[in-house]
Amino acid sequence: MASAGRAVACAAVAVAAALVLFLAFRGHGGTHPPGAAGTSRPAGSAQPSTVGGTSSSGGRNGATGHADPLSGSAAAYVAGRSGTVLAAVYDVRTGQSWRLGDGPAQAEASVVKLDILETLLARQGGGALPTGDQSLSQLMIEDSDNDAATSLWDEAGAAAGIGAYNDRAGLTRTTPSACVTCAGFAWPGWGLTTSVPYDQLLLLKQLILPGPRPLLSAAGRSYALSLMENVAPGQRWGVSGGVPAGVTVALKNGWLPLTDANTDWQVNSVGWVSGDGRDYLIAVFTTGNPTERYGIGTINALSSVVWTALR
Repeated sequence: MASAGRAVACAAVAVAAALVLFLAFRGHGGTHPPGAAGTSRPAGSAQPSTVGGTSSSGGRNGATGHADPLSGSAAAYVAGRSGTVLAAVYDVRTGQSWRLGDGPAQAEASVVKLDILETLLARQGGGALPTGDQSLSQLMIEDSDNDAATSLWDEAGAAAGIGAYNDRAGLTRTTPSACVTCAGFAWPGWGLTTSVPYDQLLLLKQLILPGPRPLLSAAGRSYALSLMENVAPGQRWGVSGGVPAGVTVALKNGWLPLTDANTDWQVNSVGWVSGDGRDYLIAVFTTGNPTERYGIGTINALSSVVWTALR
């Protein structure tokens, strides 16, 4: 980065850091990590942040386009954070999309629970889930319950079933975990499913912009969003960062330690934000965080910058 660029970046980082302190931290809820990466890295081996946004634009319905919300202060803020941050945003009104960061797919942790739910709904062919599956789905999405997720992962057809649904949805960089009980791994193996943020946007589009040949029924889409809009209060962090009360936020988060010493955390958040002049999908994956709180702070602050930029 050139000297002038360093000065701008430093100023932007300072502003964004203040954002982190200002945001109300709501806690993360849950009593145990919902999945972790397959191979733990040694403590202190967090990778440097990878930054590099690409954007594509094309107005929809005559809507005015936006500047890239993941460039400028957002990119500068991420450059000053430990670990690797990948993000993607899609503006529903304009049809524009943006990406920040480039790197290998990361562990999904509990974010994969949205994929499980969509796969189950698609297998129903438009019908409602059985009563028992509805109860498990509510636990899985609203409370991030791992036992419920394991039961539904199996019912969805495990890796083969999830993979088949993802192929139909157009995902290209998501790999379902091949094991649920994995050697040397203390948590359910479905958390080892790897993905990238722009693949997650495709899953979110199945709920918000299903297209002419939807994979999910209207009732199924409404059901999934209702669960995501009612996650436990302690888990309403991440892509809701900076979003004021009264705005619709449907989200799913994931958090897990990648080392036994809890010194390397994966923290992710995906969701839909609609209201107060905005309507967008957003997904953020972060790895190499020194603590869980650090990763949550990164996503909270980055999401707040996106919210402001899309006004």
